[in-house]
Amino acid sequence: MESRPAKRSSNPFTLVQWRSESQHVDYKMNINSEASYLEKCLRLIEAKWQRGASVDWKSYDFEKLSVDIYDTTGISLSISTLKRVFGKVSYTNLPSVHTLNTLARFIGYEDWTAFRQQHASVAEGLPQATPPATTAPKPSRPLTHWWPLLILPIALLGYSVLNRKPGNHPLPVADFAFTINKAVTEGVPNSVVFHYKAPVTSTDSVFIVQTWDMSRKKAVPATDSVYSAIYYHPGYFNAKLVVDTQIVKTRNLMISSGGWLGLVDNDPIPLYFTKEDIQKKEGIAVDSAALARYHLSLLPEAPKVRLFYIKDMDGLNDADFSFETTLSNSFNKGSGVCQYVEVLIQCKNDVFIIPLAAKACIGDIYLWTPGKGISSQQADLSGFGCDLTQWSTLKVISSHRQVNFFVNGRRAASVSFPHEPSDIVGVQYRFTGTCAVRSAQFTTSSNRTISLQ
Repeated sequence: MESRPAKRSSNPFTLVQWRSESQHVDYKMNINSEASYLEKCLRLIEAKWQRGASVDWKSYDFEKLSVDIYDTTGISLSISTLKRVFGKVSYTNLPSVHTLNTLARFIGYEDWTAFRQQHASVAEGLPQATPPATTAPKPSRPLTHWWPLLILPIALLGYSVLNRKPGNHPLPVADFAFTINKAVTEGVPNSVVFHYKAPVTSTDSVFIVQTWDMSRKKAVPATDSVYSAIYYHPGYFNAKLVVDTQIVKTRNLMISSGGWLGLVDNDPIPLYFTKEDIQKKEGIAVDSAALARYHLSLLPEAPKVRLFYIKDMDGLNDADFSFETTLSNSFNKGSGVCQYVEVLIQCKNDVFIIPLAAKACIGDIYLWTPGKGISSQQADLSGFGCDLTQWSTLKVISSHRQVNFFVNGRRAASVSFPHEPSDIVGVQYRFTGTCAVRSAQFTTSSNRTISLQ
């Protein structure tokens, strides 16, 4: 499991230390004012997005927010940028003008200046600085002492001018071409060659987006026609050809796992286990002996192990299905004391993320269904706690988008999800340390069984 981020203070500037005692009083007041405006903007984003308080958002939520911002504004903000803005990651600088403008546009304003003008009253409650006591007339302050006050409005104006385009007419998408060729039929890593045709002017920017994650946008020359990339994880991806802010072509891309795949997360290239490493008599497992073969230690920090089974499931749909799996996580020492596990049911356009943990650690887990998430800090998810040193069974039953979750035969949660139905393409298991999956199978609404083996 990824490490749990610290909760964000109600004032993001307190957390990321954007104030500096060495700066002049008026400059500090300007920074504090920006903090109030930003805090208001973030609350409006939370209200618009309706996914609960941002303090409870996980990485997946920020990934989805990045996509929604791009779909709304045509501008990409990376997941790391959004985490910094919302205080999930400590950062010592103000957000850039580009970021502020994009956030404002996402909630319906022309730019950051328009947002500030509309919400000018936000800063009224700020404490006023007390001038130093003196009987002598205050000398005029040199220009070098207050020039920082000019930076933001000038930068905002410059950005607005530079990014204004004459007209915003849609491009004729029929003039564009976009095709995909995989280097190998299945398995990872897998190279993909994108062939594209983009008849645009020299002032237009052309991008290829490899996935639904807009942060993976790659600028390509309009005069060229080929771009290649490597996919290191299996899954179902929606690649896009983008000109400026308009998506002109999309292509779906399935990178199957080639049966069961085991890996350890590592940036930029995962460590892949061989099939002989993970195939056991009782199913699929990554044990301490397999880790030792690759010089991986469980202490002081256990590796993040992933198991995948991704393939075309022949129309299996997330609105009506059942899934049952038996698994264990025997490592419960050091950083693995909570035995956190996530079981992902991956769909073409969505995902289920189902948490399991030691009973003592159910206070910090998160359940995600398509379009609806539930945090253990606001709901009772204790049913997802179990003794994972023993074989434990998870069962998921979805009927007309009403989903019931059972752990060892007892119902742990019942959720109705709002997103439109999507076809299922497989599963992913996320463990810390050792892991084992004894069985996994889907059953369709027509009682057809799909065993993952």
